[in-house]
Amino acid sequence: MANRSTKEEKMYLRIRNLVGILGVILPWLALFSAGIAAHPTEACRQQWWWSISATYYLSPALVGVLVPACIVLISYIGYDWTDNLITSLSGLFGLGIVLFPCAVSWEEPGTAVGFFQLPMEASTIIHTVCACLFFVCIALNSILQFTKHGAVMTDRKILRNRIYRVCGYGMLGLMALFAVAKLLGAPGWTTMVVEIILLHLYGFAWLVKGEAFPFLNDKPEEA
Repeated sequence: MANRSTKEEKMYLRIRNLVGILGVILPWLALFSAGIAAHPTEACRQQWWWSISATYYLSPALVGVLVPACIVLISYIGYDWTDNLITSLSGLFGLGIVLFPCAVSWEEPGTAVGFFQLPMEASTIIHTVCACLFFVCIALNSILQFTKHGAVMTDRKILRNRIYRVCGYGMLGLMALFAVAKLLGAPGWTTMVVEIILLHLYGFAWLVKGEAFPFLNDKPEEA
């Protein structure tokens, strides 16, 4: 029978894999479910797929996937207080994305939206801030926390750390490029493309941390 520490380690691996899987499936589930929903106006038919956040008005996928992921992040017990702080903030900002929906062109200006029924124009500001901080936090988690190691650094741990840094810095760099692109008038649908890449980087980092890819894991004698 496995001892307590082994059971706890298996539990944490499952949690990490769950967070990673939820991140990867979110954009595709949102696209599929919103795509088969009724689109009430021409603007909706043309723009519903421009961002994952816009699918909130057509499908429960965003709420159904992001809320459980955020609850797991808030509940997650990391290596130290900084790990706990970063993951908890990630979860809180992720919940903010859901509680304060973005603005969409097919809803009337001033429409009360979200849990707090704020005017759409006010809600979208909070939504955008929460989304930015959410991705910043999960990027920092990948860069600063996932790369921590014990006394022994195996070759595979070095490789994993490179992956974590690529995912983390990739998220931060992509966000910066996206901000510049939006200022230069990038098409609306670029938001969805960026969100898909960000969520896949986020999900992949957590799946690696969850030891979902055996070829990246330390050998038993190295662990």
